[in-house]
Amino acid sequence: MSLRIRPAREADAGLLLSLIRELAEYERLAHEVVGSEELLRRHLFGERPAAEAVIAEVDGEPAGFALFYTSFSTFLCRPGLWLEDLFVRPQHRGAGVGRALLAHLARVALERGYGRMEWWVLDWNEPAIGFYRSIGAEPMSDWTVQRLQEAALRALAES
Repeated sequence: MSLRIRPAREADAGLLLSLIRELAEYERLAHEVVGSEELLRRHLFGERPAAEAVIAEVDGEPAGFALFYTSFSTFLCRPGLWLEDLFVRPQHRGAGVGRALLAHLARVALERGYGRMEWWVLDWNEPAIGFYRSIGAEPMSDWTVQRLQEAALRALAES
């Protein structure tokens, strides 16, 4: 097996959207995918990229991806790497693709002088949770996620 991790390119927008849809299906959230290739192109490869993505290829075929961006810790006074999504296609799970993607991101974080790497995991996703524990990740059980969706975001901005 030949495994390669490479940066996503603008021409990969369709592939990324396909992988995002596969991830959403796995997470039982397919109904929430409303993005498009054009939005991915604009926000990943446009004038001011908001995030980066890497693609894992096994024997030249797409096997998974990771999408990430820079966060910032006021306590560390250093940036961090926020992993928004990690996905490995089912036929490639258990072969080291996920670990290779995370190891790649860990190297990126260290090379850039970041102080940490963080991500969310759904509480029912026991295989992922077990995998994350095996690489040394620690749960942040004292924290809960808060989110403003578009309507609430707009209402707050207009208040």
